Amino acid sequence: MTQSLIIGTTKGLFLVDPDDGAVRGPFCDGWTINHAAADPATGTIWAGGGNEFFGGGVWRSADGGATWAVTRLSKGQIDDWAAQDPGVAEWSSLTFDPPPPYADRFGAVWSLRHAHGALSAGTKGGVLLRSTDGGESFAEVEGLSAHPGRDQWQGGAAGLTLHTILTHPKDAAKMWVGISAAGIFATEDGGATWEKRTRLSNAEACAHSDHPAAPRDGELGGCVHNMVRANGDGDLLYQQNHHGVWRSSDGGRSWDDITEGLPSTFGFPIAVDPEDPATVFTLPLNGDSVGRFPPGASAAVWRSRDGGESWEKTQAGLPTENCFFTVLRQAMATAPGGVWFGTNSGSVFGSRDDGDTWTEVARHLPTILCVEAAGHA
Repeated sequence: MTQSLIIGTTKGLFLVDPDDGAVRGPFCDGWTINHAAADPATGTIWAGGGNEFFGGGVWRSADGGATWAVTRLSKGQIDDWAAQDPGVAEWSSLTFDPPPPYADRFGAVWSLRHAHGALSAGTKGGVLLRSTDGGESFAEVEGLSAHPGRDQWQGGAAGLTLHTILTHPKDAAKMWVGISAAGIFATEDGGATWEKRTRLSNAEACAHSDHPAAPRDGELGGCVHNMVRANGDGDLLYQQNHHGVWRSSDGGRSWDDITEGLPSTFGFPIAVDPEDPATVFTLPLNGDSVGRFPPGASAAVWRSRDGGESWEKTQAGLPTENCFFTVLRQAMATAPGGVWFGTNSGSVFGSRDDGDTWTEVARHLPTILCVEAAGHA
């Protein structure tokens, strides 16, 4: 049973009761929180974020959000201020000695993943970190940093962001990451080596487009927006990227285009039912340069029950007129018995019937960057 929704926003982290909409927060001293993770076994919550002012870091709470501590990882403008004025340190309540270990190596933390006793963190700058002490300290995953061709990686509109981390439930050596706009990378040896996985299964079947992010030369393009792994022993992946929705049944070694039936090729989030690998949810937007809001200004979550072979619109309870919000890449989550998403206008919508009907769970929050469901096994 989902005990709370973890909501990352531009003004801190919030905990929202999915049943009565009760809101706790903001936490994390008002930092921008890009992503969050939780350990249902211990109740620990981690929140990753930061910005140019604070630098990058990971907050953690071992008591369900009552108290928080932060591990600062990279510098921000406040570090320069503190160096010039010791009073800044006292005012900010941050620790500047020793300085953040990665200095200017990367920017904010953009993604978190807790699995197999380790916490992984992806950053703006395309650097992957790993912690084995619950988030108190992190080490860089050198294998990804040393990937051949890294000097050719291109950043997206938000920079070179490692925004998605996926793991295998049984095999700790397997991991997938999504980096905008470099692509998808996978390891099967615990991060020592990484393989780029953006190959199309049938290049001839893909629609041709002159858009810079469109598939070409047998590749689906590097601007992956979000990616999920279906539960089970197989490596069934789904992704929404800048130019379509895609499915891979072989861990990303090849991808099939499953965009047909959707109103747009563009969107950010994608989610899969934790109990049915063939039930997938996405929220298309009208396009990258025409507003990035629901097509026709009518909000709808599109659902597939056959792995993307067909799609149906679900929007009962959603705003269907004059709706111009955006739903960002990490702002949709599923748990047994529920699916939720958050908007950049501060609303959280949820469904307890696989999307047949929707309810506004919370409103008037800051811009929502991530939604995660905590408390379920």
